[in-house]
Amino acid sequence: MTAPPPPATASAQERFAAALAQHQGIVLKVARSYCRDPEDRRDLIQDIGTQAWRAFPGFDPERAQFSTWLYRIALNVAISQQRSLGLRARHRGALADTAEPVAAATAEDDVRVRELHALIRRLPPLDRALMLLYLDDCSHREIGEVLGLSAGSVATRLYRLRQQIRQQFNPSPSA
Repeated sequence: MTAPPPPATASAQERFAAALAQHQGIVLKVARSYCRDPEDRRDLIQDIGTQAWRAFPGFDPERAQFSTWLYRIALNVAISQQRSLGLRARHRGALADTAEPVAAATAEDDVRVRELHALIRRLPPLDRALMLLYLDDCSHREIGEVLGLSAGSVATRLYRLRQQIRQQFNPSPSA
């Protein structure tokens, strides 16, 4: 059950805080998908909130749903942060790939989930964002709105990504 929207007389800060609280799952999903380290995740969550607040005066509920608008901001901030970290990492040398803890039913499931997270983290930024939205059950149209792609392009890219992931998880040739 979602919280009711704040009254029309609420300040911009109150409306923003209520909308952000209602859609905090979006920010958390993006942060988990783009950051391995919990400290980096917290920084990214804070950066997304800051950028969303700065952009909030330009938010028009007639043009987009808040969730779509927030996804756009969250993904742009995450990709920008990743690019800047990547530049610094190349300058210093490669960073170790540490896996985040994952809750799973069995040890085998745990390994598979970790492999999937690692595979998604290695995808190019646009494909990673596409997969994140797909795993969040967004429609092709919604994904297209967030990423600026046509629904047909989303469908094609998702088909290729799913094939790539299947191949990575099941490398045996199909008969």
